[in-house]
Amino acid sequence: MSKDAKPVEGDAPPKKSKKLLIIIVAAVVLLAAAGGGAFLLLSKNADHEDDEEVATEKAKPAKKKKGEKAAPPVYVPFEAFTVNLSPEQGEQFLQVVISVEVEDLATGDNLKLFMPKLRNRVMLLLSDKKASELMSKEGKEKLAGEIRDQMNEVIEPPAKGQKPEGPIKEVLFTSFIIQ
Repeated sequence: MSKDAKPVEGDAPPKKSKKLLIIIVAAVVLLAAAGGGAFLLLSKNADHEDDEEVATEKAKPAKKKKGEKAAPPVYVPFEAFTVNLSPEQGEQFLQVVISVEVEDLATGDNLKLFMPKLRNRVMLLLSDKKASELMSKEGKEKLAGEIRDQMNEVIEPPAKGQKPEGPIKEVLFTSFIIQ
């Protein structure tokens, strides 16, 4: 009988281990399914982002027809400009942060190619100004127009005797500090 008792005792541990094995297999299957689902979601988002990039690259500025919505504006931010102003009452400094509105995304990317030359032109223009010229609203608006003209001249040089007209629509000040 002792031989019969041993297999009964031996059968009990395998039943417990079978339950444990089933639980482990179920957990592995569940984790694999969750991982597969996450992979599918992430790959679909990546595909949609690629489609959106291709669509924006193919989008060309078209003339607006009645009832159509205009394309959203495209802004390109610049790093801060800090310059010494022309002396009036001792040393004065100007710190300006600007963003420029451009025609389309392609122009915004193209603007980055000219960034060193654009920054140089703006720095030279700003350092030639006096604080009294920039204090009024009109002075700031005039400066924005001058910056726009300088940038358009760099990107698309005008023919002789013509005003520079280019892809930059507007210059916006996001920070303007005179000290």
